[in-house]
Amino acid sequence: MPQSNVKQWDATTPVSLDGPSDYELKLTDDLGKTLIEYDLFETANESSKRSQVLKKLDEVAKEFVYKVSRLQGMPEEEAKGAGVKIFTFGSYQLGVHGADADIDTLCVFPQHVTRDHFFTIMYDMLNHIPEVSELTAVAEAYVPVIKMHFEGIPIDFVCARLCLPSIPKDLDLSDNQLLIGMDEKCIRSVNGARVTNEILRLVPSVPTFREALRAIKLWAKQRSIYSNIMGFLGGVAWAMLVAKVCQMYPKTCASVIVARFFHIMADWKWPQPVFLKPMEEGSVPTRQWNPDVYPADRAHRMPIITPVFPSMCATHNVTDSTKKIMMNEFLRASQIVDDIMSGVRPWRDLFQPIDFFCMYNHYLQITASSKSHKTQLQWAGLIESKIRQLVLQLELLEPLELAHSFMHGIEKVHYCLSNEEQWYIAHGHSIDSRSFPMDNTLTRKDYVRKMKLTIEQERSMTPLYTTTFYVGLKFKSVKDSPTNNRKLDLVWPKREFLKMAKVWDKFNPDTMGIALRHIKSSTLPSELKGALKQEYIKSAASPIAVVETPKSERL
Repeated sequence: MPQSNVKQWDATTPVSLDGPSDYELKLTDDLGKTLIEYDLFETANESSKRSQVLKKLDEVAKEFVYKVSRLQGMPEEEAKGAGVKIFTFGSYQLGVHGADADIDTLCVFPQHVTRDHFFTIMYDMLNHIPEVSELTAVAEAYVPVIKMHFEGIPIDFVCARLCLPSIPKDLDLSDNQLLIGMDEKCIRSVNGARVTNEILRLVPSVPTFREALRAIKLWAKQRSIYSNIMGFLGGVAWAMLVAKVCQMYPKTCASVIVARFFHIMADWKWPQPVFLKPMEEGSVPTRQWNPDVYPADRAHRMPIITPVFPSMCATHNVTDSTKKIMMNEFLRASQIVDDIMSGVRPWRDLFQPIDFFCMYNHYLQITASSKSHKTQLQWAGLIESKIRQLVLQLELLEPLELAHSFMHGIEKVHYCLSNEEQWYIAHGHSIDSRSFPMDNTLTRKDYVRKMKLTIEQERSMTPLYTTTFYVGLKFKSVKDSPTNNRKLDLVWPKREFLKMAKVWDKFNPDTMGIALRHIKSSTLPSELKGALKQEYIKSAASPIAVVETPKSERL
């Protein structure tokens, strides 16, 4: 596609070239000590284990390409020289991953190997490795991925086919010519690694950037706004925002970057886009972000644009609700960091977790259930990917000010003694003595020991796996509701959401379930409420009538 209409944006102009004061350096030292208290750094042994796992994955990739090459009739020596290369990206490549973080990994292979080979032959090879668990493939995703745990380390494994007869050992992904002949899914996959490398190249000081980014990531997770799939910002978007502030203050230290970050983001004139460098024009005929040409790009609420060709918006999932929530959090944090920089408050105050289940009077509870753990991994992932669409539908309802999705699904395993119990649990309930938080280190025997069952009950019980998602509902005040409509009609959003789930080609109504229901804060599961803080409960200005189908729908 011709790029003549693509705007060229100015590079970041530094706001200040001042270096840090002794006091600001002390605050940076305090920040570092605080981050250590949150166990954000892996040990040397954990780091070594990750390196070893990546080496093993590299060996699997080499065997994979050799196997495909031989299946296509390639001579043995030529097959051995076909080549493959593994790249890491995301938080691991940025150097800001924690001990329990996943490793984003890219497998680049030559032109005679296809994505179909990756999701069949590679998947089968991984499935036969004893050290690999929780293996699932999402070939139809926006960025196709194989998810797994390799020796307990979570890995997101993506692939890209290059139009090269073989892959050289010194392959440089920064060369735009490599994109020639790639389909869009391969471009999206390979750009994950290209973006990460370019961010590191564009920041003035990598150590300062890393420390500031660790702090911002911790803050975003504690405030439950770290989730691209839920309509907030994902890892690459947070990294680009921090990199932008580092460019604006290139000589200063991490404490100043963190403090300035919140003020800059709270005052940012969205939808003015965030760029780390001018957009590039490329010789590859592919679409890149351009709000002057594409209406969908004009609709982006908080555009943060990737710094490699083809430039894309990393925040297209942001909704009106999630934008409002994030802007409120930026403002709150800007006030806290002012006190921290003045010596009035400690860094820990910035990282206080949000009490999501004490924030609203009304919630939607979405429960995905399956009869096998492996099926549940895929089914719950599919449902999670649709929550944002539900939020968009809820935003259209007159009485609602915003819909706030919780960042995580809550996983449980339940041991049922009847079909009635299965139905009860699949519709969002639990049985105290036989419902447990999901723990992959425990076996069926371990759970049996926790329950007081007769021999007959033990033989007849069947597991049901659930993942439950929550959406908090905030209502407009009477003065902000032009029609004074105090009735929330959930029938249409529920029907549309359940329909979206039902069309999944792997859906099986005999083994899988999905239920959505409205609940009040007073009926939330007790383990979610914690110490109820009444000052956080947002009471409606007048009573709200919620209309939904008489019973929770189940497919």
